[in-house]
Amino acid sequence: TPGDSITEGIGQGRVTQNLKDAPIDDALAIKDVDAVEWTFRLLHEEGFFVGASTGLNIAAAKQVAELMGPGHTIVTCLCDTGQRYYGKLYSRKVLQDRGLLDAVPEPYRRSLHD
Repeated sequence: TPGDSITEGIGQGRVTQNLKDAPIDDALAIKDVDAVEWTFRLLHEEGFFVGASTGLNIAAAKQVAELMGPGHTIVTCLCDTGQRYYGKLYSRKVLQDRGLLDAVPEPYRRSLHD
């Protein structure tokens, strides 16, 4: 989708060189609101302090599982840590300025810094 994404690197509207000729069956577009929601759910419900790329992967895995239905195994990875993105992804002001504050479930907003 067009525009800037909170998910750095993989949140780009382009195909990177490492995927240029890869035999990919399909792709999903995951919205920033879903990546942010899952990032904070992972922190508060599972204890994983991750970045938005991981939140995006979990949102995509959930979507794939719903599409495929019961009886399948979906595998993804927790590919980054939240430490590198603390100043941006965990900032109340940054999320508010990007219209993403509401993506963080209300009880989990206590982990945001000002």
